[in-house]
Amino acid sequence: MKLPIKIVFIAFLFSCGNTDKELETVKPYEGPTEEMADMVLYRSESATKRVKLVTPLLQQFANGNQEFPKGVYLEFYNEEGQLKTTLKANEAKYFKEEDHWRGRGDVVIKNVETKEQLNTEELFWKPSEERMYTEKFVKITLPDQVLYGTGLDAKQDLSEYTIKQPEGEFYLDE
Repeated sequence: MKLPIKIVFIAFLFSCGNTDKELETVKPYEGPTEEMADMVLYRSESATKRVKLVTPLLQQFANGNQEFPKGVYLEFYNEEGQLKTTLKANEAKYFKEEDHWRGRGDVVIKNVETKEQLNTEELFWKPSEERMYTEKFVKITLPDQVLYGTGLDAKQDLSEYTIKQPEGEFYLDE
């Protein structure tokens, strides 16, 4: 009577064991490790507000990347704490390793001081270099004209920019 119980127990052990193939197919979790909703974040330097970030959803990942799948709105302030530039995008992602941002969807940047506005469907921003760029179609609205083109390289506050392939009619200063 003891022999059949041992056989059943040994058969049970072998039937419950994981094979190497089963272990290889288990993939590590790659989703967000943290989520924050309805977030407003301020960054300051020398007690002066420099950046304000507003987002309905922020997802933080183990590798340091951040995603804003429901959009992001940023305000940039000058050294005196006055609003200089705003940025809005339908979705955004921060790539920690490369230290750059990507905005997608209806990306709109407004320079409050010069009353200029940039519209595009995708824009990259390198904070360390204080520059933005895209290879997509861009529209820049100035107080007295509208510029169109494909591709852009610009300072982050739009004070200087180059449209790589300009289109349409535009004025040139002599």
